[in-house]
Amino acid sequence: MPDLWSDLLPYPWNVAAAGVVAAALLFGFVGVSTFFAIWAERKVSGRIQDRLGPTRVGPFGLLQSLADGIKLVSKEDHAPTAADRFLFKLAPYLAFCASFVGFLALPFGHGLVAKELNVAAFFVLAVLSSEVFGVVLAGYASASKWSLFGGVREAAQVVSYEVPRALCVVVPVCVAGTLNLNTIGTQQAGWFWNWNLFHDPFTFVAFFVFYICATASCKRAPFDLAEAESELVAGFHTEYSGIRWSYFFLAEYGSMFAVSGLAALLFLGGWHTGFLPAEATALLGFWGGNLLNVAVFVGKCWALVLVMMWMRWSLPRLRIDQVMMVCLHYFLPISCVLLVGVCLWVLLVPAGAAEVVRYGLAFGSVGFVLLMFASAFRAPPMSAPPGRLPGAWDGRPTPLGADASAKRG
Repeated sequence: MPDLWSDLLPYPWNVAAAGVVAAALLFGFVGVSTFFAIWAERKVSGRIQDRLGPTRVGPFGLLQSLADGIKLVSKEDHAPTAADRFLFKLAPYLAFCASFVGFLALPFGHGLVAKELNVAAFFVLAVLSSEVFGVVLAGYASASKWSLFGGVREAAQVVSYEVPRALCVVVPVCVAGTLNLNTIGTQQAGWFWNWNLFHDPFTFVAFFVFYICATASCKRAPFDLAEAESELVAGFHTEYSGIRWSYFFLAEYGSMFAVSGLAALLFLGGWHTGFLPAEATALLGFWGGNLLNVAVFVGKCWALVLVMMWMRWSLPRLRIDQVMMVCLHYFLPISCVLLVGVCLWVLLVPAGAAEVVRYGLAFGSVGFVLLMFASAFRAPPMSAPPGRLPGAWDGRPTPLGADASAKRG
């Protein structure tokens, strides 16, 4: 792509044009992803809570997010009288920019990256962590004690979970020998047992620790203490409305996809399917191969985002002391052990033994996933006769059944 712009425009206009096009593509991707993420969030929560979710605005309710966006744009944009108006208006844009900039170093395919960096892994972590500045500014500038409490909570949570999250990033970096995400993704080409997730037991556990810490950094339940509605009304964005309020959600969903992309690149083979013997671009050409690569990478990221949604609507919120205890008492020492362990593994374990462990982890994980799917489809549906309860409550009459029996008696 830089060669294309160099042929069309002289320096420095070719660099500016390439940057504008890359930023526009990334902004459009973040916006469209958020559009569908909000719809998916409502559908996932609806199914978990035995509801339908949005169904009326567009087919399958797909245009509900568009309707909500139009509503937010048309709403009055106001600030509290005692608020610091400059910081109050700046905070949502700062939070969104922190989330958006992280996409600049994420490769979506072989060579498909807005800006390739030799320190891309830590660059993504650094810019995503700066979202907390927007959250803290929003809480401080709102002149509301509830907003301030939410901002302070978020600062304590993010600063704490950054440490084990960064240590878990170092684990696959030690295996790859580089911080360049494009290189790390390329090294995992081929079959799925080449993924860093299955390199050794330490990288296998590091993926799950990293994913949980990344979920906490995105303010997702059960770690959503910054916007705990039952305690803080709505947390740091209580005083926001209209378009500025929507930018916080753009930042949140953008961060969810960004950390999922980082997890996919570091542990899950990046843009590789895991079922081709070589890089897709070598088999299908640059454009055909990268079309498949982008689809695979986005699919992996969306799968991880859907798991975050599943966790949000399935688990209760933790208390602030429990959140900090999980990080400092458990994840921090575990991540330190994982880092030391992977270094010793690379240095001391023979190649033959390492290959046996790699295949065992890979095929064992595939077998476990297949077993779970089989058990889900094999399990009989929970049903019961009218007036009775299913499952563990089998044999106990419902209140409606008890009333009917009393009337008949």
